Amino acid sequence: MLDVIDLNIEFHDHLTPETVVYDFDLHLEEGEIVGIVGESGSGKSMSALAIAGLLSRKQMKKRGKILFDGVDLLTCSRNVLRKYQGNDICMVFQEPMTSLNPVKRIGWQVGESLRIHTSLTEDEIREKVLKILKDVELDDPEGVYDKYPHELSGGMRQRVMIAAALVCDPKILIADEPTTALDVTVQAQIIRLLKHINKKRGTAILFISHDLSVVRKLCSRVLVMYQGRIVESGEVNEVFDSPKKEYTKRLISAIPKMEKLEYER
Repeated sequence: MLDVIDLNIEFHDHLTPETVVYDFDLHLEEGEIVGIVGESGSGKSMSALAIAGLLSRKQMKKRGKILFDGVDLLTCSRNVLRKYQGNDICMVFQEPMTSLNPVKRIGWQVGESLRIHTSLTEDEIREKVLKILKDVELDDPEGVYDKYPHELSGGMRQRVMIAAALVCDPKILIADEPTTALDVTVQAQIIRLLKHINKKRGTAILFISHDLSVVRKLCSRVLVMYQGRIVESGEVNEVFDSPKKEYTKRLISAIPKMEKLEYER
């Protein structure tokens, strides 16, 4: 469904061009959950933003291919790209308070993609929004619909962001550090929710994280990035149990031996 081939990203907003992603390759099948791990600055989020079409076309140079259903999202026109953004490919970010509009009610924000990509009436949009708020396991969807972001807890806001991403039933959900700002109990709930969404809807998930213990519980395959390059990739259990690269070994050795939570498979 998604093939990223030889993706290179080079910034041109300084005196000297700076390459932040080198020769990135990714194959994502329908319904698959793939993790990308690495420390801050490794290029994992930059690669995800490129796939989502959210990188500026003026301040950076991108080379390679990002093929989604045969269309190269890296070189297609903005009009073509917009048809996929928020419809077929959606993204959830780390901190929902910076993504949600503080002066718009939750129901309006979750339904925004439906206004852009469909011809549904406002009553039909409301019905779909209430259903997706229920699907992401928010208590009292009717009450949440009319609230503002500041009236919700961090975990509820993250569920709202997931609902907004799923309301158009996308084929790919990109989750960029979606649990980092949450406490461990809520983090476990969000991971279980993502598993449930993947199983129920068949949504492919690209999960970006620096938390290897979470990636091991959620993903079937993993890519390990360091300084803009993929240094190791493969099945999760294979990479975690028998890492080949020294950097991967160091990452895995840093995982706490006593995990505070066990995420259900």
